[in-house]
Amino acid sequence: MGIRMKRKQYYVLFLLYVVVVAFVLYLNGVFTGEWEASVNLIINVGFLLMIGILFGISSISFGRLGQVTRELEEVSLRLQEEYKEADEQNLWPAYKDDTAFFEQKDLQEAFQKYRLRVKGSKTRRRAGAFCDLEEYINEDFLDRVGMNFYNSGIPGTLTGMGILGTFLGLSMGLGAFSGDDIFTISDNVGALLSGMKVAFHTSVYGIFFSLVFSMIYRSLMSDAYETLEEFLNVFRQTTQPSAMKEDETAATMLVYQAGMANSLKQMLEVMKGNAAEQTAGVGRIVDKFTQQMHAALDTDFRKLGNVLKNAGEAQAVSTANITEMVEAVTALVEVNRSVQEALSNVMERQEVFAKQLEDQKEMLADLCSDMSDEISSQIYTFEQMRNLYEE
Repeated sequence: MGIRMKRKQYYVLFLLYVVVVAFVLYLNGVFTGEWEASVNLIINVGFLLMIGILFGISSISFGRLGQVTRELEEVSLRLQEEYKEADEQNLWPAYKDDTAFFEQKDLQEAFQKYRLRVKGSKTRRRAGAFCDLEEYINEDFLDRVGMNFYNSGIPGTLTGMGILGTFLGLSMGLGAFSGDDIFTISDNVGALLSGMKVAFHTSVYGIFFSLVFSMIYRSLMSDAYETLEEFLNVFRQTTQPSAMKEDETAATMLVYQAGMANSLKQMLEVMKGNAAEQTAGVGRIVDKFTQQMHAALDTDFRKLGNVLKNAGEAQAVSTANITEMVEAVTALVEVNRSVQEALSNVMERQEVFAKQLEDQKEMLADLCSDMSDEISSQIYTFEQMRNLYEE
Protein backbone atom coordinates (compact mmCIF):
# COMPACT_ATOMS: atom_id res chain seq x y z
CA MET A 1 0.00 0.00 0.00
CA GLY A 2 2.85 2.37 0.85
CA ILE A 3 4.54 1.73 -2.51
CA ARG A 4 1.34 2.34 -4.44
CA MET A 5 0.76 5.60 -2.60
CA LYS A 6 4.32 6.61 -3.43
CA ARG A 7 3.56 6.10 -7.12
CA LYS A 8 0.56 8.42 -6.80
CA GLN A 9 2.42 11.15 -4.99
CA TYR A 10 2.02 13.39 -8.01
CA TYR A 11 -1.52 13.98 -6.69
CA VAL A 12 0.19 16.15 -4.07
CA LEU A 13 1.29 18.42 -6.90
CA PHE A 14 -2.31 19.17 -7.83
CA LEU A 15 -3.25 19.67 -4.17
CA LEU A 16 -0.51 22.27 -3.81
CA TYR A 17 -1.61 23.83 -7.07
CA VAL A 18 -5.13 24.31 -5.74
CA VAL A 19 -3.76 25.81 -2.50
CA VAL A 20 -1.56 28.30 -4.39
CA VAL A 21 -4.42 29.31 -6.69
CA ALA A 22 -6.71 29.89 -3.69
CA PHE A 23 -3.98 31.87 -1.91
CA VAL A 24 -3.38 34.14 -4.93
CA LEU A 25 -7.10 34.75 -5.34
CA TYR A 26 -7.39 35.53 -1.64
CA LEU A 27 -4.57 38.10 -1.81
CA ASN A 28 -6.36 39.81 -4.68
CA GLY A 29 -9.59 40.03 -2.65
CA VAL A 30 -11.65 37.56 -4.67
CA PHE A 31 -13.09 35.78 -1.61
CA THR A 32 -13.67 38.99 0.37
CA GLY A 33 -15.49 40.80 -2.42
CA GLU A 34 -12.88 43.53 -2.66
CA TRP A 35 -11.31 42.39 -5.90
CA GLU A 36 -11.13 44.33 -9.10
CA ALA A 37 -10.32 43.28 -12.66
CA SER A 38 -6.77 44.51 -12.18
CA VAL A 39 -3.78 43.73 -14.34
CA ASN A 40 -2.21 42.01 -11.32
CA LEU A 41 -5.04 39.49 -11.05
CA ILE A 42 -5.20 38.89 -14.81
CA ILE A 43 -1.46 38.17 -15.05
CA ASN A 44 -1.48 35.81 -12.06
CA VAL A 45 -4.51 33.91 -13.35
CA GLY A 46 -2.89 33.63 -16.79
CA PHE A 47 0.36 32.26 -15.36
CA LEU A 48 -1.46 29.79 -13.07
CA LEU A 49 -3.61 28.61 -15.99
CA MET A 50 -0.51 27.83 -18.09
CA ILE A 51 1.06 25.97 -15.16
CA GLY A 52 -2.16 23.96 -14.74
CA ILE A 53 -2.06 22.94 -18.42
CA LEU A 54 1.56 21.80 -18.08
CA PHE A 55 0.67 19.75 -14.97
CA GLY A 56 -2.31 18.20 -16.75
CA ILE A 57 -0.13 16.94 -19.62
CA SER A 58 2.44 15.59 -17.14
CA SER A 59 -0.25 13.76 -15.15
CA ILE A 60 -1.07 11.66 -18.24
CA SER A 61 2.52 10.41 -18.47
CA PHE A 62 2.69 9.90 -14.68
CA GLY A 63 -0.43 7.74 -14.78
CA ARG A 64 0.91 5.60 -17.64
CA LEU A 65 4.28 5.25 -15.89
CA GLY A 66 2.48 4.15 -12.73
CA GLN A 67 0.59 1.46 -14.68
CA VAL A 68 3.84 0.12 -16.17
CA THR A 69 5.62 0.10 -12.80
CA ARG A 70 2.70 -1.60 -11.06
CA GLU A 71 2.41 -4.32 -13.70
CA LEU A 72 6.16 -5.01 -13.64
CA GLU A 73 5.90 -5.56 -9.91
CA GLU A 74 2.84 -7.82 -10.23
CA VAL A 75 4.43 -9.92 -12.99
CA SER A 76 7.59 -10.32 -10.90
CA LEU A 77 5.58 -11.70 -7.98
CA ARG A 78 3.62 -14.01 -10.30
CA LEU A 79 6.77 -15.42 -11.92
CA GLN A 80 8.35 -16.10 -8.54
CA GLU A 81 5.28 -18.02 -7.36
CA GLU A 82 5.01 -20.05 -10.59
CA TYR A 83 8.73 -20.77 -10.51
CA LYS A 84 8.43 -22.28 -7.03
CA GLU A 85 5.36 -24.31 -8.02
CA ALA A 86 7.25 -25.68 -11.08
CA ASP A 87 10.11 -26.95 -8.85
CA GLU A 88 12.40 -24.20 -10.12
CA GLN A 89 12.05 -25.25 -13.76
CA ASN A 90 12.40 -22.60 -16.48
CA LEU A 91 9.01 -21.07 -17.33
CA TRP A 92 9.81 -20.03 -20.91
CA PRO A 93 8.05 -23.04 -22.54
CA ALA A 94 4.82 -21.90 -20.89
CA TYR A 95 5.17 -18.29 -22.06
CA LYS A 96 6.95 -18.56 -25.42
CA ASP A 97 3.61 -18.49 -27.27
CA ASP A 98 1.74 -16.33 -24.76
CA THR A 99 0.45 -13.16 -26.41
CA ALA A 100 -0.98 -11.79 -23.15
CA PHE A 101 2.04 -11.90 -20.89
CA PHE A 102 1.40 -8.25 -19.97
CA GLU A 103 -1.85 -6.34 -19.89
CA GLN A 104 -0.40 -2.84 -20.33
CA LYS A 105 -0.21 -1.96 -24.04
CA ASP A 106 3.38 -0.63 -24.16
CA LEU A 107 4.74 -3.58 -22.18
CA GLN A 108 2.82 -6.06 -24.32
CA GLU A 109 4.21 -4.60 -27.56
CA ALA A 110 7.78 -4.70 -26.22
CA PHE A 111 7.39 -8.31 -25.02
CA GLN A 112 5.95 -9.39 -28.39
CA LYS A 113 9.01 -8.00 -30.12
CA TYR A 114 11.23 -9.92 -27.71
CA ARG A 115 9.24 -13.15 -28.20
CA LEU A 116 9.47 -12.89 -32.00
CA ARG A 117 13.21 -12.16 -31.74
CA VAL A 118 13.80 -15.31 -29.69
CA LYS A 119 11.63 -17.38 -32.01
CA GLY A 120 13.35 -16.03 -35.12
CA SER A 121 16.84 -16.68 -33.74
CA LYS A 122 16.21 -20.46 -33.73
CA THR A 123 17.57 -22.18 -36.82
CA ARG A 124 16.47 -25.50 -38.24
CA ARG A 125 19.42 -27.09 -36.38
CA ARG A 126 18.04 -25.54 -33.13
CA ALA A 127 21.11 -23.39 -32.54
CA GLY A 128 19.73 -20.20 -30.96
CA ALA A 129 21.46 -16.91 -30.22
CA PHE A 130 21.16 -15.46 -26.72
CA CYS A 131 18.76 -12.53 -26.34
CA ASP A 132 18.06 -10.51 -23.19
CA LEU A 133 14.68 -8.92 -22.43
CA GLU A 134 16.54 -5.78 -21.33
CA GLU A 135 17.12 -4.99 -25.01
CA TYR A 136 13.40 -4.19 -25.27
CA ILE A 137 12.25 -3.30 -21.74
CA ASN A 138 14.87 -1.00 -20.22
CA GLU A 139 15.36 2.48 -18.82
CA ASP A 140 14.94 4.05 -22.27
CA PHE A 141 11.59 2.30 -22.49
CA LEU A 142 10.53 3.84 -19.15
CA ASP A 143 11.76 7.26 -20.33
CA ARG A 144 9.51 7.02 -23.38
CA VAL A 145 6.52 5.91 -21.32
CA GLY A 146 7.14 8.64 -18.73
CA MET A 147 7.64 11.30 -21.46
CA ASN A 148 11.08 12.19 -20.13
CA PHE A 149 11.64 14.44 -23.16
CA TYR A 150 8.75 16.60 -21.90
CA ASN A 151 8.80 16.29 -18.10
CA SER A 152 12.54 16.90 -17.80
CA GLY A 153 12.00 20.41 -19.18
CA ILE A 154 9.07 21.35 -16.91
CA PRO A 155 11.18 22.56 -13.92
CA GLY A 156 13.20 24.90 -16.12
CA THR A 157 10.01 26.13 -17.79
CA LEU A 158 8.40 26.94 -14.42
CA THR A 159 11.51 28.78 -13.24
CA GLY A 160 11.61 30.73 -16.49
CA MET A 161 7.95 31.69 -16.09
CA GLY A 162 8.66 32.97 -12.57
CA ILE A 163 11.54 35.10 -13.84
CA LEU A 164 9.39 36.34 -16.71
CA GLY A 165 6.69 37.36 -14.25
CA THR A 166 9.28 39.19 -12.16
CA PHE A 167 10.47 41.33 -15.04
CA LEU A 168 6.90 41.85 -16.23
CA GLY A 169 5.78 43.11 -12.83
CA LEU A 170 8.79 45.40 -12.45
CA SER A 171 8.19 46.80 -15.93
CA MET A 172 4.56 47.51 -15.05
CA GLY A 173 5.47 49.23 -11.79
CA LEU A 174 8.27 51.32 -13.21
CA GLY A 175 6.21 52.23 -16.26
CA ALA A 176 3.46 53.71 -14.08
CA PHE A 177 5.92 55.44 -11.72
CA SER A 178 6.62 59.09 -12.47
CA GLY A 179 7.27 62.40 -10.69
CA ASP A 180 10.16 64.59 -9.64
CA ASP A 181 9.12 65.69 -6.13
CA ILE A 182 7.96 63.99 -2.95
CA PHE A 183 4.29 64.79 -3.50
CA THR A 184 3.97 63.33 -7.01
CA ILE A 185 6.16 60.37 -6.11
CA SER A 186 3.95 59.48 -3.14
CA ASP A 187 0.92 59.44 -5.45
CA ASN A 188 2.56 56.80 -7.72
CA VAL A 189 3.80 54.47 -4.99
CA GLY A 190 0.62 52.37 -5.29
CA ALA A 191 1.24 51.52 -8.94
CA LEU A 192 4.85 50.62 -8.16
CA LEU A 193 3.80 48.33 -5.31
CA SER A 194 1.17 46.68 -7.51
CA GLY A 195 3.80 45.85 -10.12
CA MET A 196 6.16 44.54 -7.43
CA LYS A 197 3.30 42.36 -6.13
CA VAL A 198 3.02 40.72 -9.55
CA ALA A 199 6.79 40.18 -9.68
CA PHE A 200 6.87 38.71 -6.18
CA HIS A 201 3.91 36.35 -6.60
CA THR A 202 4.97 34.91 -9.97
CA SER A 203 8.54 34.39 -8.79
CA VAL A 204 7.44 32.62 -5.61
CA TYR A 205 5.01 30.10 -7.09
CA GLY A 206 7.12 29.61 -10.25
CA ILE A 207 10.20 28.56 -8.26
CA PHE A 208 8.05 26.68 -5.70
CA PHE A 209 6.32 24.55 -8.34
CA SER A 210 9.64 23.95 -10.10
CA LEU A 211 11.20 22.49 -6.95
CA VAL A 212 8.15 20.38 -6.04
CA PHE A 213 7.72 19.03 -9.58
CA SER A 214 11.39 18.13 -9.86
CA MET A 215 11.32 16.20 -6.56
CA ILE A 216 8.16 14.28 -7.43
CA TYR A 217 9.29 13.43 -10.97
CA ARG A 218 12.69 12.19 -9.84
CA SER A 219 11.06 10.09 -7.15
CA LEU A 220 8.65 8.47 -9.64
CA MET A 221 11.41 7.69 -12.15
CA SER A 222 13.71 6.31 -9.44
CA ASP A 223 10.98 3.96 -8.22
CA ALA A 224 10.28 2.86 -11.82
CA TYR A 225 13.98 2.13 -12.45
CA GLU A 226 14.25 0.05 -9.26
CA THR A 227 11.10 -1.93 -10.08
CA LEU A 228 12.42 -2.57 -13.61
CA GLU A 229 15.74 -3.88 -12.27
CA GLU A 230 13.96 -6.26 -9.89
CA PHE A 231 11.68 -7.51 -12.66
CA LEU A 232 14.59 -8.17 -15.05
CA ASN A 233 16.46 -10.13 -12.37
CA VAL A 234 13.38 -12.26 -11.67
CA PHE A 235 12.72 -12.80 -15.38
CA ARG A 236 16.32 -13.87 -16.04
CA GLN A 237 16.14 -16.32 -13.14
CA THR A 238 12.74 -17.85 -13.86
CA THR A 239 11.70 -17.37 -17.48
CA GLN A 240 14.40 -16.14 -19.85
CA PRO A 241 15.40 -18.86 -22.38
CA SER A 242 19.00 -19.92 -22.02
CA ALA A 243 21.39 -20.04 -24.91
CA MET A 244 22.56 -23.42 -26.21
CA LYS A 245 25.63 -24.77 -24.49
CA GLU A 246 28.96 -24.72 -26.27
CA ASP A 247 29.28 -28.52 -26.55
CA GLU A 248 25.75 -28.79 -27.98
CA THR A 249 26.51 -26.06 -30.46
CA ALA A 250 29.74 -27.76 -31.51
CA ALA A 251 27.98 -31.09 -31.97
CA THR A 252 25.28 -29.46 -34.06
CA MET A 253 27.90 -27.81 -36.28
CA LEU A 254 29.73 -31.13 -36.74
CA VAL A 255 26.53 -32.87 -37.83
CA TYR A 256 25.78 -30.03 -40.23
CA GLN A 257 29.31 -30.15 -41.69
CA ALA A 258 29.16 -33.94 -42.11
CA GLY A 259 25.88 -33.65 -44.00
CA MET A 260 27.34 -30.98 -46.28
CA ALA A 261 30.44 -33.12 -46.95
CA ASN A 262 28.30 -36.13 -47.88
CA SER A 263 26.22 -34.05 -50.27
CA LEU A 264 29.34 -32.66 -51.97
CA LYS A 265 30.79 -36.16 -52.33
CA GLN A 266 27.66 -37.41 -54.09
CA MET A 267 27.71 -34.43 -56.45
CA LEU A 268 31.38 -35.10 -57.37
CA GLU A 269 30.66 -38.76 -58.15
CA VAL A 270 27.76 -37.84 -60.42
CA MET A 271 29.87 -35.25 -62.22
CA LYS A 272 32.83 -37.62 -62.61
CA GLY A 273 30.72 -40.45 -64.10
CA ASN A 274 29.04 -38.23 -66.65
CA ALA A 275 32.03 -36.08 -67.64
CA ALA A 276 33.35 -38.28 -70.50
CA GLU A 277 29.91 -38.93 -71.98
CA GLN A 278 29.02 -35.24 -71.79
CA THR A 279 32.30 -34.24 -73.51
CA ALA A 280 31.74 -36.64 -76.41
CA GLY A 281 28.15 -35.49 -76.84
CA VAL A 282 29.22 -31.85 -76.94
CA GLY A 283 31.85 -32.68 -79.62
CA ARG A 284 29.27 -34.40 -81.82
CA ILE A 285 26.88 -31.52 -81.47
CA VAL A 286 29.58 -29.02 -82.47
CA ASP A 287 30.62 -31.04 -85.56
CA LYS A 288 27.06 -31.44 -86.77
CA PHE A 289 26.33 -27.78 -86.21
CA THR A 290 29.43 -26.78 -88.22
CA GLN A 291 28.44 -29.04 -91.13
CA GLN A 292 24.91 -27.70 -91.23
CA MET A 293 26.12 -24.13 -91.13
CA HIS A 294 28.54 -24.77 -94.01
CA ALA A 295 25.87 -26.46 -96.13
CA ALA A 296 23.25 -23.83 -95.46
CA LEU A 297 25.38 -20.71 -95.79
CA ASP A 298 28.02 -21.60 -98.44
CA THR A 299 26.10 -19.95 -101.32
CA ASP A 300 25.07 -17.00 -99.18
CA PHE A 301 28.67 -16.37 -98.13
CA ARG A 302 29.75 -16.29 -101.82
CA LYS A 303 27.01 -13.79 -102.63
CA LEU A 304 28.06 -11.74 -99.64
CA GLY A 305 31.69 -11.74 -100.87
CA ASN A 306 30.66 -10.51 -104.33
CA VAL A 307 28.52 -7.79 -102.82
CA LEU A 308 31.37 -6.67 -100.61
CA LYS A 309 33.75 -6.65 -103.61
CA ASN A 310 31.38 -4.50 -105.65
CA ALA A 311 30.89 -2.22 -102.70
CA GLY A 312 34.68 -1.80 -102.40
CA GLU A 313 35.00 -0.88 -106.05
CA ALA A 314 32.15 1.61 -105.77
CA GLN A 315 33.80 3.06 -102.71
CA ALA A 316 37.08 3.54 -104.65
CA VAL A 317 35.24 5.36 -107.47
CA SER A 318 33.43 7.51 -104.90
CA THR A 319 36.77 8.35 -103.26
CA ALA A 320 38.21 9.50 -106.61
CA ASN A 321 35.15 11.65 -107.29
CA ILE A 322 35.37 13.20 -103.85
CA THR A 323 39.09 13.98 -104.45
CA GLU A 324 38.29 15.77 -107.73
CA MET A 325 35.50 17.68 -106.02
CA VAL A 326 37.87 18.79 -103.24
CA GLU A 327 40.40 20.02 -105.83
CA ALA A 328 37.69 21.96 -107.70
CA VAL A 329 36.45 23.54 -104.48
CA THR A 330 40.02 24.52 -103.61
CA ALA A 331 40.47 26.22 -106.98
CA LEU A 332 37.12 27.99 -106.56
CA VAL A 333 38.24 29.27 -103.18
CA GLU A 334 41.46 30.67 -104.72
CA VAL A 335 39.46 32.41 -107.46
CA ASN A 336 37.09 33.83 -104.88
CA ARG A 337 40.04 35.16 -102.90
CA SER A 338 41.46 36.87 -106.02
CA VAL A 339 38.07 38.43 -106.77
CA GLN A 340 37.82 39.74 -103.21
CA GLU A 341 41.28 41.33 -103.49
CA ALA A 342 40.34 43.00 -106.83
CA LEU A 343 37.09 44.32 -105.34
CA SER A 344 39.04 45.66 -102.39
CA ASN A 345 41.37 47.58 -104.72
CA VAL A 346 38.42 48.98 -106.66
CA MET A 347 36.79 50.15 -103.45
CA GLU A 348 39.97 51.90 -102.38
CA ARG A 349 40.23 53.68 -105.79
CA GLN A 350 36.57 54.73 -105.56
CA GLU A 351 37.20 56.21 -102.11
CA VAL A 352 40.17 58.21 -103.47
CA PHE A 353 38.09 59.40 -106.46
CA ALA A 354 35.20 60.40 -104.19
CA LYS A 355 37.60 62.40 -102.06
CA GLN A 356 38.96 64.19 -105.14
CA LEU A 357 35.41 65.00 -106.30
CA GLU A 358 34.62 66.44 -102.89
CA ASP A 359 37.69 68.68 -103.03
CA GLN A 360 36.80 69.89 -106.54
CA LYS A 361 33.25 70.59 -105.37
CA GLU A 362 34.54 72.77 -102.58
CA MET A 363 36.87 74.62 -105.00
CA LEU A 364 33.99 75.31 -107.45
CA ALA A 365 31.83 76.54 -104.61
CA ASP A 366 34.54 78.96 -103.49
CA LEU A 367 35.09 80.15 -107.11
CA CYS A 368 31.38 80.75 -107.67
CA SER A 369 31.21 82.68 -104.43
CA ASP A 370 34.11 84.91 -105.51
CA MET A 371 32.58 85.48 -108.94
CA SER A 372 29.25 86.39 -107.36
CA ASP A 373 30.94 88.93 -105.11
CA GLU A 374 32.86 90.41 -108.06
CA ILE A 375 29.71 90.72 -110.18
CA SER A 376 27.79 92.33 -107.32
CA SER A 377 30.63 94.84 -106.87
CA GLN A 378 30.67 95.74 -110.57
CA ILE A 379 26.88 96.14 -110.65
CA TYR A 380 27.03 98.40 -107.66
CA THR A 381 29.77 100.51 -109.31
CA PHE A 382 27.74 100.71 -112.53
CA GLU A 383 24.68 101.89 -110.61
CA GLN A 384 26.72 104.65 -108.96
CA MET A 385 28.17 105.81 -112.24
CA ARG A 386 24.73 105.87 -113.89
CA ASN A 387 23.32 107.92 -111.08
CA LEU A 388 26.17 110.42 -111.41
CA TYR A 389 25.65 110.64 -115.15
CA GLU A 390 21.94 111.30 -114.83
CA GLU A 391 22.54 114.05 -112.34
